Amino acid sequence: MPWERDGASTRNFSAEKYPCISRRAYFVKQRCLSMNTINKTVFVGVSGGVDSSVAAALLKEQGYNVVGVFIRTWTPDFIECTWRDERRDAMRVCAHLGIPFLECNAEKKYKEGVADYMIEEYKKGNTPNPDVMCNREVKFGVFWKFAKSKRADYIATGHYAQNITAHPTDAVHLLDSLNTKKSQKVLRKLQAFASSPTPVAFRGPCELHKGIDDSKDQSYFLWTLKQEDLSHVLFPVGHLKKTEVRKLAEKFKLPTATKKDSQGVCFLGPLDMKDFLRHYIESKKGDVINEKGEVIGSHDGAVFFTLGERHGFTLNKHIESDKPLYVISKDIKKNTITVSHRLEKQVEKKIHRTVLCSNINWISKIPEKNKKYQGQIRYHGELLNCKINCTSLSAEQAGPTGAEVIFEKNVLVASGQSIVVYDGDICLGGGVVE
Repeated sequence: MPWERDGASTRNFSAEKYPCISRRAYFVKQRCLSMNTINKTVFVGVSGGVDSSVAAALLKEQGYNVVGVFIRTWTPDFIECTWRDERRDAMRVCAHLGIPFLECNAEKKYKEGVADYMIEEYKKGNTPNPDVMCNREVKFGVFWKFAKSKRADYIATGHYAQNITAHPTDAVHLLDSLNTKKSQKVLRKLQAFASSPTPVAFRGPCELHKGIDDSKDQSYFLWTLKQEDLSHVLFPVGHLKKTEVRKLAEKFKLPTATKKDSQGVCFLGPLDMKDFLRHYIESKKGDVINEKGEVIGSHDGAVFFTLGERHGFTLNKHIESDKPLYVISKDIKKNTITVSHRLEKQVEKKIHRTVLCSNINWISKIPEKNKKYQGQIRYHGELLNCKINCTSLSAEQAGPTGAEVIFEKNVLVASGQSIVVYDGDICLGGGVVE
C-alpha cells in the first residue's frame, strides 16, 4: 500500500486507495509529516515558471524552511538570452513568499554534460534526449551538490511526477494502533516517526510514479534517477493537475500565476535542433534515396535527421509525391538518408520488435522475465506492451546493465533514444537504444 510523500493532504483520503487504515490514521500520518517538516530545509529549483513557484509555496505552507534557487546554465551566443528575465521572475516569487533566494551556477556542467554530449551524439548519428541528461547532470546532480553543501535536507522541483515509498509496513501498524489505546510505547514510536530525518514510512525503496495529470506527466525524463536521488527529492505538484496548479498560483497570488508554460529543450527553450547543430557540425550535402536505392533528392547532412522525420530534405523536381515520405534509415559514412511512404516498412533492420538497450537504470526493482510491461520511446509517445529480458551484468554495478525490450509489435527506434519502462503508473526505469 503506497504512501504519498509529495504534498497529499487529508482531502485526498480514499478508503479504496488506503483500505488498511482509517481516516483518523490517515490524518495522523499527515500530522506526522507536518511535524517532520520542522527545521527541515528544502532548496526549491525556481525557474521563473508557475510550477516551481507553486512547489515553493506549497512547501512553505507545509512548514519547511524553503530556499528558492535559480539554476543558471549555459546559453550559446546565437540564441536569444532569456535567463535574466526568468531569474527576475524567480526572484519576484521568492520575495512574494518571503523566502531566501540563491543562484546556483551550473554553466560548466550544462555545457559539458548536456550540450556537448548532445552534439557528439548527433555527430555519431544517434538521437539523444537532452532533457534526460539535463535532469541527471544538472537538476538532480549539480543542484543537489549545491544544496547539500549548504546543509539542505531536500531538493524539490516542479516536475509532474510522484516520489512514493512502496511498503511502509512499520508506519501502517503504527498508525493503525492509534485507533486503540495511545500507550507510551506508541507515542515514543510516533515521536521517532515524526522527528527522524527520513520518516519510518519512507525507509525502504522509493518508487517513481507518473504525475496525476497525464497530459503533463514528466516521469519519462526522470528514468535515470536512483534510490539515493529519490531519498532527498520532493515533487510537490506531482499529485496535482495543471488546472489545480494554476488555481493555487492564483490563491497564493504568485507573480507567475498567468505566465505561459515554457517549451523546448531544457533551459534553452524553443529550439530548432538543426539550426542549433549547424553551429557545431559542418553541413554537407548528401543524397536522399528511396527503397530501391534510387536518388530522389538531397539534404544538408545525414547527422541532422532522426528516424521517422518527414521534413528538412528536398525532392528532385521530377519526383511527385502526394503522400509524406519518412526517414527510415541513414548512413552517416555515406551521408545518405533513405525515405519511404510507410514507417513500418522494414529497411536495414531499423524496425524491430526486440530493441537492445544499454546504460540501464532500474529505479526500484528489476523487471520480471515474461511479465508484461509498457514501453515508451518518446515523451508522450504511445505506451506499447513489451517484455523485458535483462542481459549483461557488471562487476562494478549491482544488477543488469543491459536489456532487451521485446515489443508486441514492430517499432521504429533510433540509436541514442531513451526507452522508458512502466508497470502501470510506476516508472521502473529505462535505457538508451544501442
